[in-house]
Amino acid sequence: MTTIYAFHLVCALLAGALIGVERSYHGRAAGMRTYALVCLGSTLVVIAAIYPAAPGGSADPGASRVIQGIVTGIGFLGAGVIVNEGLSVRGLTTAASIWVTAGIGILIGVGSWALAALATVLTLGTLSVFRRIEDRMPTQSWLHCYIRFPAADTIDEEGLRALLGTLGFRIAELSYRLHGEPKIFEYRLVLWSSDPAAGRKLAELLKQQTAVAEFRISPSKD
Repeated sequence: MTTIYAFHLVCALLAGALIGVERSYHGRAAGMRTYALVCLGSTLVVIAAIYPAAPGGSADPGASRVIQGIVTGIGFLGAGVIVNEGLSVRGLTTAASIWVTAGIGILIGVGSWALAALATVLTLGTLSVFRRIEDRMPTQSWLHCYIRFPAADTIDEEGLRALLGTLGFRIAELSYRLHGEPKIFEYRLVLWSSDPAAGRKLAELLKQQTAVAEFRISPSKD
């Protein structure tokens, strides 16, 4: 039985990692490690809920209620480590690792030492080895960008698209705003590029444009 559950854990880790690869490629905050850990943690909790309390025994309904309470509490704890900084999000992988650690603790509590040890190894491998894989993966860069011009000296949309095109940017969203006194015309854009250094290159390009009164570039991982 332990061998079957171990196979479930490995499959959960791989399934979550595969889904996370797609998210990592698209530059999302929740990437390969986060998805792998969440899938692994969910499997841990399910196994703990159905794991026999003793050889030849059966799952205890009371234990399932205890596990439910632990999962609820860990959800609040995990949410507390997620930080939203402007348009970027940090702490998702930390929250997922807390979730998995709770699952490991539950397995130890029900006496599944071998599975708990395996889950610990898989978690440590995910946090260390998968990080290196993510760092080497090609990813898309998503940027939120505000560019402001004096209303009397504004680059038109075609000129802006041509300027951004020199760096290989594609515009996912574009909006306009006119405000202030003196009048300021503002473009608000969501951009993406396959170049990890795209944000730095864009900042250098905009600094060279004399017509640009102000700009703001924020890396975005939703």
